[in-house]
Amino acid sequence: MSARTTEERILSVLEEDAQASYAEIADRAGVSKPTVRKYVDKLESEGVIVGYSADIDPKKLASRSIALVGIEVASEKYVEASRALADLDEVESLYASSGDHTLMAEVRGGDGDEVGTVISESILAVDGVEEAHPSFLQERLK
Repeated sequence: MSARTTEERILSVLEEDAQASYAEIADRAGVSKPTVRKYVDKLESEGVIVGYSADIDPKKLASRSIALVGIEVASEKYVEASRALADLDEVESLYASSGDHTLMAEVRGGDGDEVGTVISESILAVDGVEEAHPSFLQERLK
């Protein structure tokens, strides 16, 4: 067994396969099912595990378009704007960023035009949002 902690091994399995059963996680992490349940409950309650999701290859999605949108927000409106953006159904996920943009959002739509409409009519309409820069995902490479 590696020097990684039980918690790290369980998280590693979940990162590889968010749908793994407790039995599968236990087998792959080298622990018992009750141990998996205990750690998963603890990690969820501490906010380490914030959800489970499916990885999607945009190229395989017929009639769907996914964009990562860099969003600039006025600093005095950051909290309110972030909450409003997180409440938009069209925003799949929202991240604070230390990079080129204040926030990064994952936006999905039927096509590029629909994503553009979400940006122009929903995201840019949020008070405090100054700019939105989409990058459309083409193909999942890993």
